[in-house]
Amino acid sequence: MYISEQLINPDANRLRLSAQLGVERVVIDNRGTELLASDDGRWNKDKLTAYRQWIESFGLKIDVFALDVGSILLTSLVDREAAQRHLEVLQDNIRIAAAAGISCLKYNVQMVGITRTALREGRGGCRYSSFSLSEYSPDADRQFSYWGVGYPSNQEEGGADSSLLCGQQMARQVPEVSQADGWKAIEFLVSGLVPVAQEVGVKLACHPHDPAYPVGGLNGVEHVMGSLDGIARFLALSSSPVHGLNFCQGTVAEMSADPHAAVMEAIERFGKRIFMVHFRNIKGGYLDFSEVFPDEGDVDMYQALLNYRRVGYQGPLCPDHVPVSDQDPNRERFMSFALGYTKALLQASAHQP
Repeated sequence: MYISEQLINPDANRLRLSAQLGVERVVIDNRGTELLASDDGRWNKDKLTAYRQWIESFGLKIDVFALDVGSILLTSLVDREAAQRHLEVLQDNIRIAAAAGISCLKYNVQMVGITRTALREGRGGCRYSSFSLSEYSPDADRQFSYWGVGYPSNQEEGGADSSLLCGQQMARQVPEVSQADGWKAIEFLVSGLVPVAQEVGVKLACHPHDPAYPVGGLNGVEHVMGSLDGIARFLALSSSPVHGLNFCQGTVAEMSADPHAAVMEAIERFGKRIFMVHFRNIKGGYLDFSEVFPDEGDVDMYQALLNYRRVGYQGPLCPDHVPVSDQDPNRERFMSFALGYTKALLQASAHQP
């Protein structure tokens, strides 16, 4: 295992900072850049190859690259023909990624925004992105949810930067998505992507639904991958060795009233299918939690790391969703803290049995 950093459209200065912090491998989300500039969404092999080589010029290696599936899941429920056309573009992008030297792609099965309801005050006056079902309202959803891969920064609904939306919408804007519909859409995507990925040797790392929704869903939308059993059912859709998880430890912690126990169980159950880890912590649990610094949450991060070692996980640990502060507007200080904390845990655990 090793520290990694998930970066969105980084410039040269940001990459230098990562290298100076001791990061050697990165997870890159390049949504909205020239790599995706073609009218039909297909990548360009030469541009992607050149981009990979540019990243490598800073002494870094791309471990994982983002595959934006957009709104294909929702589209598949209402316009299968359009979804099939979109699927063919995604299949081509997997082939192009392989040809450009990218060995793993991550994708997210969110149909609506990553739902949050507040920024709660944290230590020293920082703010924690939080979700509480009892405080849910459409206005809170609009103001505090994550739209796409960005941080919750009081974005307007729909977002000023549409390149970060990932096809996500407010739940009240989409048709109801039952459990049957949710699985139908995910099965359509997995059955279309995995055979191509296996053919070209590219791993696919899926991020589960964040957060877990209550039984019956929220605004008529079910989060079918909002439980450990849901994740297990997802993995059972294919036995291919390229079909696995972007294991978001924070998201898994949010699925239970006992976050630590849920994370430990999930690592044991799914460890062989984990391709990358979002190494983050929460306070609270199912339907009421805050995303906090890694050292102050309810999951014992050291024990989690030991458990990853026990199941044989050898991939990246990416800090994720650090708090918000006016003192750190770009979150580089907080991310640096999380990276250093993670690296210290790795060093402390290196010689444990």
